[in-house]
Amino acid sequence: MIKYLGSKRTLVEEILAAIRPVRDVRTVLDLFSGTSRVGHALKREGYRVLANDHNAYAATLARCYVQADREDWLSDAGKLVREFNRLRGVPGWFTATFCERARFFQPKNGARVDAIRDAIAAKALPPELEAVMLVALMEAADRVDSTTGVQMAYLKQWAPRAHNDLDLRVPDLLPRAKFGKGEAHALEALEAAARLEADVAYIDPPYNQHSYLGNYHIWESLVRWDQPEVYGVACKRVDCRQRQSVFNSRPRFAAALRRLLHLVRAKVLVISFNSEGYMTRPDMETLCAELWSRQAKVITLAHDYKRYVGAQIGIYNPKGEKVGKIRHLRNKEYLYVVSSP
Repeated sequence: MIKYLGSKRTLVEEILAAIRPVRDVRTVLDLFSGTSRVGHALKREGYRVLANDHNAYAATLARCYVQADREDWLSDAGKLVREFNRLRGVPGWFTATFCERARFFQPKNGARVDAIRDAIAAKALPPELEAVMLVALMEAADRVDSTTGVQMAYLKQWAPRAHNDLDLRVPDLLPRAKFGKGEAHALEALEAAARLEADVAYIDPPYNQHSYLGNYHIWESLVRWDQPEVYGVACKRVDCRQRQSVFNSRPRFAAALRRLLHLVRAKVLVISFNSEGYMTRPDMETLCAELWSRQAKVITLAHDYKRYVGAQIGIYNPKGEKVGKIRHLRNKEYLYVVSSP
């Protein structure tokens, strides 16, 4: 899967371990699905997964990894991957924006992205198969980018992987889950919480001011293929300035999360939150304990892990000069398991 700040790669087994003991669980809701790493693991476990994320690229990842089933699309996806891998590069908007104006990819790979993305659009594929091919292209581009893992900036010198040739692979599609076909939704989290019902809800909200749209704006533009107006050194989409989540706002976060938790339609909530986040562990535990007329049972599990590579490198200004000190190299990820009485 794509490199992703906030990915729960190291926490997946703990999340599954928190859900397995819950009785009679058939459906799990993932309200902030991101890369769908957690949703994919839940589907592998046999759960029917309802994945939701308001960003188009994340909803596409969910349509591939949660909603699309291996038995329906593996053969077609394999044929298309072979066809698209034979395409020659044709420089277009993507190359001009992210290889020439910015320097996220080598021009040879940007031209391949342009050609393959146009070919996907021209096919008018069924939505699930289109999502599979878009994810194949997104992941291929991710393997040859030149970043530390976020798209707020590119490396001063080319990353070694950026010199490799872009090559599509079929994503890791899973068979339909034991408890039913998954669903991918592209709703705002509060709307999804009110509309979607499950036995367990997994909730992984943003924990600071950095929006995932801003961090992964290239994937948003690649999926939407709307050739937006861009700004700044990183060539971010202009709507990064307008599409702000309430969960990225320190003064609004607590009220938004409280409202979300009271809206969620599930008997058990599993909430992950970072020790660098807007709310402390005691505040989160107090908030969770308010649920179900203050009868909620709250168990907190703490996991220590290394900070992402950009944080370990340090803070630099646009001239490449180091301007900040590294405060710490490790964080804690908390899992709050909240159950009804």
